[in-house]
Amino acid sequence: MKLVAVTACPTGIAHSQMAAENLQTTAEERGHEIHVEVQGAMGTENEIPDDVLAAADAVIIAADTSVQQNRFGDHVVVKASVKDGVNDADGLIDEAIERAGGETDAEGTETNIEDTEADTEETADTDDSGTVDDTAAESTPSVDPESTASEGGIMARLKRLFS
Repeated sequence: MKLVAVTACPTGIAHSQMAAENLQTTAEERGHEIHVEVQGAMGTENEIPDDVLAAADAVIIAADTSVQQNRFGDHVVVKASVKDGVNDADGLIDEAIERAGGETDAEGTETNIEDTEADTEETADTDDSGTVDDTAAESTPSVDPESTASEGGIMARLKRLFS
């Protein structure tokens, strides 16, 4: 599905950037195309081109300030706060897809990933003889996005600070 989003907050420094990054990452991980525009005190960054907007199936607005909506015409528009963009990008994307007539598959995707990781861990732990077989774990490294985000990075720290 093709999505466009606008994030905006009064200063446009932290929250709108975090929401934009989270929406971008989440949509791409789920296989959707997204273009995210950021509005703030410094102006507009990454403005949505007319052709990208015309091809979009839905619009997500995660803003704590006024956003001009007349350019979105007949598009499905999902409105939320910047905090929702930071903390619940999956929910906003699901709502946009559902309202645009698509099918959400976030839960199934998450379950499949968890099942695959669990299978890999079981394979890596022991084989039938009870000996440790860590070749499977070496060939398919698993990275838990939750633990990575909580360990560092400026965006992760800002997200924790403002959540």
